[in-house]
Amino acid sequence: MTAPLPAEVATVPVLALGDVLLVSLRGELHDGTAERLQQDVARRVAGSAATGVVIDVSGVEIVDSFLGRIIAEIAADARLLAARTVLCGMRPAVAITLVELGLTLPGLATTLDVERAFELLRQPVPGRPEGGV
Repeated sequence: MTAPLPAEVATVPVLALGDVLLVSLRGELHDGTAERLQQDVARRVAGSAATGVVIDVSGVEIVDSFLGRIIAEIAADARLLAARTVLCGMRPAVAITLVELGLTLPGLATTLDVERAFELLRQPVPGRPEGGV
């Protein structure tokens, strides 16, 4: 039987669903894991035909300034690689904490759940050609 990976080497799965990458965060995300996630998402967007990234934070109860910054940076990385990012499933306490920390998430759309995130990504962006990011 294989022993579980220690938290410092844990990874967050990045699932490809068509042209969208789904990242589902659960529990506490350690700093090293969050940084690795940022690199993984950028690498997956660049190496695929992904036009969207959905970050589901419904499993996150606590967010700190570092995690908030990582989420904003993932969105910025994806935008530079021609993909849109939608953050979904945010609990009210997490939203309040982000506001209290003074964290803004520029260029990052939000929805209540994963289904609505996918619907939003299917909609064309105003002012951009059909299929443009």
